[in-house]
Amino acid sequence: MAEIREAFGKALVKLGSKNKNIMVLDADLASSTKTTYFADKYPERFIQCGIAEQNMVGVSAGLASCGKIPFVATFAAFISKRALDQVSISIAYQHLNVKLVGAYTGLFNGKTGASHMAVEDISIMRAIPGMVVIDPADEFEMVSAVFEIAKHEGPVYLRETRDEWPAVFGPDCKFKIGKARIVKDGTDVTIISCGVMTSVALQAVSLLKTEGISTRVVNMSTIKPIDKEMIIKCAKETKAIATAENHNIYGGLGSAVSEVIVEENPCPMVRIGILDTLNEAGTNEELIKKYKMNTEYMVEVVKKLVNRKVN
Repeated sequence: MAEIREAFGKALVKLGSKNKNIMVLDADLASSTKTTYFADKYPERFIQCGIAEQNMVGVSAGLASCGKIPFVATFAAFISKRALDQVSISIAYQHLNVKLVGAYTGLFNGKTGASHMAVEDISIMRAIPGMVVIDPADEFEMVSAVFEIAKHEGPVYLRETRDEWPAVFGPDCKFKIGKARIVKDGTDVTIISCGVMTSVALQAVSLLKTEGISTRVVNMSTIKPIDKEMIIKCAKETKAIATAENHNIYGGLGSAVSEVIVEENPCPMVRIGILDTLNEAGTNEELIKKYKMNTEYMVEVVKKLVNRKVN
C-alpha cells in the first residue's frame, strides 16, 4: 500500500527532469498535494500562488499560452468549484494545455472535513467541453498517468487521493487515456470502477465467488473520454454491470457508463457510490461503511443485480 499523492509528487519530479516546460502552481497546499518535491528540486519552475485558486488558474492559462505545461494542484473541492469559471473560460474555452490536479478526492480526505470533500468534481469537470477526466486506481497508475497527460495537448483534470490504498497494478503499469483495462475476468457480472474503488471491487470478487458468482472487474480510470467499446463488450458478455466510484452517483462514472449502456446495449445496472447525500468527517473505514461503499455492501448489491439478469 502507498499514498497515491506521494506517487504523484515524485512522478512530477521525474517528469520535470525530462521536460523543461513543466511548471507547477500551488495554492498554499504543497505539503498536502506533495508538490513540495518539485518545489525543492526546481524552485525556478514552481509558483506559489497562495490561497487564491481563481488567480492561480488564470496564471496557468498565461503560462500555457507561452508554451509551458503547467500542473495546477490544490484540493479537488476548490479547483472544481471555487475556480470553475476560470477553468471553463480561461482554460477550456481556449483549449489550453493545462493539467488540473484535484487532491483529497471524494470521502477519503484524512478528516479534513466535509467542506474539503470533493464528491461532485467528476460531474463538474466532465461536463466541460474538451476536458479529459482521470481517476487513477493506485500509485503505479498515477505515475504512468502523470507522464501520459503531459504528452496530451489540451486540458486535463487528474484526481489525486490522499491516503494509502492497496495496489492494483505493478511498476510496469501503462496508462493510456481513454482505455479501460480488465483487471479480473469473470462471466456473470461486471464491476466497472475508477480510482480507489477498484481495489474495493477486487476484494469483493472472492466473496462473490463463494456465492457462485463469477465477477469481472474493469478499471475505468479515464471517465472522459469513456471507453465505449469496453462498456459495450461487458454489457454483451456478462449482461449485468455495476459501477463503483468515490463520488456522487449522479454525474460521475456511473452516469457516464449508463449513458453508453442505454444508447448502445441496455442491460441491468446499478451504481455504487455516494448516494446523493451530504458528507461528514471520519476515518476512511468509518466513511466507506456509513456511505455504503464497502466490500460487504458491494457484494449484496451485485448479488441482487445478478438476479435481475434476463438470460
